[in-house]
Amino acid sequence: MLQRYSEALTGWATRTATRMLVEVDARDRLSWAELAGEMSRELRREIQAAPTGELFQALLNEQVTLIKSIPLDAAQRVHELTIKGLEDSTRASEIAKEIGRSGEVATSRANLIARTEVARTASTLTQSRAEHVGSEGYIWRTSGDLDVRDSHKQMNGKFVRWDDPPTLSDGTKTHAGQIYNCRCYPEPVLPE
Repeated sequence: MLQRYSEALTGWATRTATRMLVEVDARDRLSWAELAGEMSRELRREIQAAPTGELFQALLNEQVTLIKSIPLDAAQRVHELTIKGLEDSTRASEIAKEIGRSGEVATSRANLIARTEVARTASTLTQSRAEHVGSEGYIWRTSGDLDVRDSHKQMNGKFVRWDDPPTLSDGTKTHAGQIYNCRCYPEPVLPE
């Protein structure tokens, strides 16, 4: 039943993910248009013609899958709480409290997915457009506040090749803005 419910979410998840992608794409296009305003007309045309359609569809498919996983994850959590409660002889009222918190867990997961996917989409679209106009890499930029991870602070201001995501000091291998809860962003280095 939960699988059918998850599948029933496909239309809503697709509309939600599409709306998010369109908003991020519009912001990214605007940023590029402002940058291109300082450049030649030919480069402006190149940026506008960047092949982002396939990338857009791949991101959409990934985000629909993530959104649809939320109720399945919540159901799995309830199942595990129930089994553990039976094994530990936990009172039903205590199990019920934990099951009630499953809504909070689902909301927290939805927020994590939204934050991560907006940043990842923006970073990925920037990469696609930058590579299309000949950029070989970018300068890693952080949000510059106290919540920036140490491994990301260490990357701030460093040049990174698009074709070689760095391995950070915490062991993760990622581009700026392309890992969970990352608010960093790539500042493309454009060829002369």
